[in-house]
Amino acid sequence: MSKINRLEIKQLRILQALLSELNVSRVANQVGLTQQAISDQLKKMRDIFDDRLFLRKSNGLVPTPMALKLGLKIDKILANVEDLIDPGVFEPAKLNATYVIAATDYAQQVVLPTLLGKITKMAPGLKIIIRDFDIDDLPELMVTNKVHLALAFPDYIPDSYPYITLFNEHHVCVAAKDSPLLALEENRKLTLADIAAYPQIIASPSRPNFRGSIDDWFEKAGYVRNVVISAPCFSVVPMYLETTDAIAFLPSRASLGNGLITLDIGESPVNFEVIAAWHPRSSQDSLHLWIIHFLEAEYLRP
Repeated sequence: MSKINRLEIKQLRILQALLSELNVSRVANQVGLTQQAISDQLKKMRDIFDDRLFLRKSNGLVPTPMALKLGLKIDKILANVEDLIDPGVFEPAKLNATYVIAATDYAQQVVLPTLLGKITKMAPGLKIIIRDFDIDDLPELMVTNKVHLALAFPDYIPDSYPYITLFNEHHVCVAAKDSPLLALEENRKLTLADIAAYPQIIASPSRPNFRGSIDDWFEKAGYVRNVVISAPCFSVVPMYLETTDAIAFLPSRASLGNGLITLDIGESPVNFEVIAAWHPRSSQDSLHLWIIHFLEAEYLRP
């Protein structure tokens, strides 16, 4: 018998649920079957696809590369089947759902306020969870559908994920209004040597360390920055600048309206992109596409 004739829609749904939950017991409760029935169906799918699909670990399952690859196709197939049975009209005002956004500290300050203001007005029944961006756990969170949208920088996102570039950003050098550097700046133009030697604060939200995203730029110019404080997020840096006489490089949009001054260093570090990314399965989801529409309208359309 052809393998395609042995494959059933219910098996695809079970495989989709296993990829999301990574736990046989939870999937059994979700689809109304026994754990043994789930295991039996998984055994059949292993034979059909000639792959183990999942490996067992102490607290659940680990999908194989084949299972992850199948998951992307299965999401599209099941979405098309649902549209065939119930094409429906997407009505935001009638939504009763939960949407999870993982965002960097920067994106929480700059991108989310406008987005949330718009979508909550049109979809009052939509519940939104904002969680801090976790660069190490993001792939698993998105594969298991625990995060639907990621607002971050390209280097933080797996290459295989769809994304849109919201805007280009750059760093500016900022200091407290009474920084001693102001006196030096009045006498002569600040040089990169001046800036590199001066005590600096960096924001390192992904991993605590004393290296920031613009150190390569300084090193190409022949300087090593004097970083003395590493903070976990951008939002606290202005307060630290007020009490330490240090300086910092912050994204330009994150430094607006916080009482800091911008130092003229003659040039700025290389630009970087701010993006919205998602797991490929979400490309077929009406709610997700609706939210992406708002981001595109805000940042990409004239």
